[in-house]
Amino acid sequence: MATRVVPSQLDDILLLKFESDDGYARLTRDVLTELTRQMEWLKHAPELRGAVIAGSDRAFAVGADIAEVAELTASDAVEFSRYGQSMMSLISSNDKPVVAAIRGYCLGGGLDLALACHARIATPDAEFAHPGGAIGIMTGWGGTQRLPRLIGRSLALDMPITGRRLDAQEALACGLVQAIVPAPELLRAGARLLRRWSRAEK
Repeated sequence: MATRVVPSQLDDILLLKFESDDGYARLTRDVLTELTRQMEWLKHAPELRGAVIAGSDRAFAVGADIAEVAELTASDAVEFSRYGQSMMSLISSNDKPVVAAIRGYCLGGGLDLALACHARIATPDAEFAHPGGAIGIMTGWGGTQRLPRLIGRSLALDMPITGRRLDAQEALACGLVQAIVPAPELLRAGARLLRRWSRAEK
C-alpha cells in the first residue's frame, strides 16, 4: 500500500498526484522526500507557473503512515516531525503558488499539507479532520499553527481535541477552502486558479 508521488504537467502547471493501492495516500518519509524534490524543482523551473497537489477519488491524504510512526524512537520522531515541518515550509514559502485539490478524506498530516498550500479547493464529498487525538498522537507538521489563522482559534482547537470533522460546505463557510467544484473539474479548476494569480502578479 505504499504511496507514490506521480508528477505530470497540465501545460505550464506542475501536477503532483498521490497514488496508492488502496486509494488512501499516506505521507511516509519517502513521500515527503519526493515532495521536497518536486518543490525545489518548481522553484527553479521558469516554465512553470505553480503546482496542484491532488490525491485519489477516495482521499487527498490521510496523514502519516501509522505503521512507520510506530517504529520510531523518541529522537527519530522529533527528527521526522522537523523533516515534515521543513517540507511544509518549503511549500508555503515557495514564490510560485501551490494549490491543494482535495477530494474525499483530508486528515491529520494530509490536512497539514493542504494548509501549507497557498489555496485549497475541494469537491462536495471532501472531509477535513485532525483525528490523531483519538489514538493518542498529535500532528506535528505545522497544521496546529496554520489552522487557527484560517478558521479562528475556537474551531481550530475543537477539531484536534474532539476529532470534529468538517464537510466541504462547512470548510467553505469557515474559510478553510476557497471553492467547491465538481469532481471532474477539480484539477482544471486548480490550474485556472494558479493562472489567474500568475496574471495578476504581472
